[in-house]
Amino acid sequence: MIKGKKVFLRSIEKEDLAQLRAWRNNPNLRKFFRETDEISKVNQEKWFELINAKNSIHKMFAIVNIETNELMGACGLCYIDWINRSADFSIYLGYKDMYIDDIYAVEAANLMKNYGFDILNLHRLWAEIYSIDEMKKEFFATLNFKFDGMLRETYWFEGNWHNSLYYSLLSTDANN
Repeated sequence: MIKGKKVFLRSIEKEDLAQLRAWRNNPNLRKFFRETDEISKVNQEKWFELINAKNSIHKMFAIVNIETNELMGACGLCYIDWINRSADFSIYLGYKDMYIDDIYAVEAANLMKNYGFDILNLHRLWAEIYSIDEMKKEFFATLNFKFDGMLRETYWFEGNWHNSLYYSLLSTDANN
């Protein structure tokens, strides 16, 4: 368990899967995810086995409210590259359709950053978001992630092409 003041991060349990699937399939949230198709119970169970495999390259956590003990969302480091010490940074709050906020998500992200740099000894955390995702643009700026660049017209949504935006934070960056 990784504990903050408002949230703690713990392993995702089987009991969390139904709620996480409901949030993951919510169209208001799903439009921001790279995996835009709805996830089935069978596919989610395969994902659960993958993240819990002994040598998994994914470290996923449930975000839980300390006061209420309620599941709020999920975060993690995915596609960990142990040679180059980098990982894809993932986070969302499904609770009350928050998606991202400036209290719970920020604290969970800071806990995840510390875990990645201080425990896993990673050098680089990175994230890909879509240009329609205004909340995460601000969120990553708040976390001191730097804008690395853009891939043009990678995402088809609501009859238009949108760009992929890449952000990263290095272990050597000030105030990480």
